[in-house]
Amino acid sequence: MIGRDRPSTIPMLQRLSRSLVGFCGFLLTSAIICSPELTQAHPVRLAQSNGQSAEASVTQGLQFIQQGKLNEAIAAFRQATKLNPQMSAAHYNLGLALRQQGQLQDSASAFYQATQADPSFALAFANLGAALIEGNNLAQAQDYLQRSLELNPNLGLSHYNLGLVLELQGNLEAAIVAFRAAAQFSPTAPEPLYHLGLVYQKQQKSEAAIAAFRQALQRNPSYAEAHYSLGSILFAQGDLEAALQSFRRSTQANPTYANAYYAAGLVFLKQNKPKDAQQVLQYAKNLFANQKNLAWATKAEQQLKKIPR
Repeated sequence: MIGRDRPSTIPMLQRLSRSLVGFCGFLLTSAIICSPELTQAHPVRLAQSNGQSAEASVTQGLQFIQQGKLNEAIAAFRQATKLNPQMSAAHYNLGLALRQQGQLQDSASAFYQATQADPSFALAFANLGAALIEGNNLAQAQDYLQRSLELNPNLGLSHYNLGLVLELQGNLEAAIVAFRAAAQFSPTAPEPLYHLGLVYQKQQKSEAAIAAFRQALQRNPSYAEAHYSLGSILFAQGDLEAALQSFRRSTQANPTYANAYYAAGLVFLKQNKPKDAQQVLQYAKNLFANQKNLAWATKAEQQLKKIPR
């Protein structure tokens, strides 16, 4: 049986990952498709093509994307930019494809070229800012995101990414404003509300954080990180059954989520259920080890050693 655990005994989530940075999806000839993180369509003004060849290359690139042929898509988009350097859609799609391949610098360069081809292309500024976040260039990312919002104040994607920048910079009050705006303008996206909850957690505003996480879960009931974060607050408040329910839902949404198994083990230890604790802590330890998270695998082993044999 462990002693009185502080909230810090539960592993904290990584505050920013590639999956959390908002990008909008590939550009068609007359519309855009946004990624699942922030699904919201916005009309854009396309640069005029100097002929059909560049547009045909973009269309071919999009077909390659649908077929999962990323290298071929990049080659097609590059060809389109050569045929018509002023075709912003070609640069924009190239940036998205390069980002999928993990080429962050080249991705940012392509988005920048899209903004040069069409200085009113708000989404290109938004995705340029997102690429710079991933490259940890926060100051420049903030500039481009703010430019995007000058062009389109209702672009939820830009508010969300700006919120990420402000959160990482420690400007929590401004981050709250940005995430609230993102939640308003992207009414089906759970990520802004999730990050709003994380900011409230940092401010030790537990009830506000709980409300934000629950709102995120209303938008996406399978949001594993939101279930986990909600459970971590309930655990700290001593509501063990409710915390355990949140951790279970987190593992149901993501069966490889080691943090949630570990946290459930702590609940079982507090409830004096050593067999249950041993089972989930061992499982968490194995997951941490397989995921190369050796620090938390060691912590799980330490908790296992506290269980009476």
